[in-house]
Amino acid sequence: MPPRVVLVGPMGAGKTTVAGLLGDAWDVPVRDTDADIVASTGREISDIFVESGEDAFRELEGAAVTAALAEHEGVLALGGGAVMRESTRELLAEAPVVFLRVGLTDAVKRVGLGVGRPMLLGNVRSRIKTLLDERTPVYESVATHVVETDNRTPDEVAAEILELLA
Repeated sequence: MPPRVVLVGPMGAGKTTVAGLLGDAWDVPVRDTDADIVASTGREISDIFVESGEDAFRELEGAAVTAALAEHEGVLALGGGAVMRESTRELLAEAPVVFLRVGLTDAVKRVGLGVGRPMLLGNVRSRIKTLLDERTPVYESVATHVVETDNRTPDEVAAEILELLA
């Protein structure tokens, strides 16, 4: 069985927080592929980017997503760039996917200075805008549902998802 729901979206959308709330509401386990990568490698994602490069990280991420989609039946949160792999998009066709949409202003507020986020090296606002522009159409293409997160609490976002998937 696929996961109960897969959350996708950019950094700052609230995937990890909302996943926890959904897991609690449904009494199911929660899994985050970024946490899986850290656990399996013993290295922080920022360290993987710096020491091994983005391509190496994306390979680890692809394997983590493939495993999680095959094994996990609870709530699954994917890293922001996971949907950029065609193989991941193909696998997501079998699962209910919710895109947590966040606008530039809210994303910047939530991410802050981007410490520990390797994709934000340099001008944080500019990098987030570029990532949102590049990735939003891809998130939309894999989504079963789109939920807006701007000016909303994680509880409000989770409540909408619970209603959508009831």
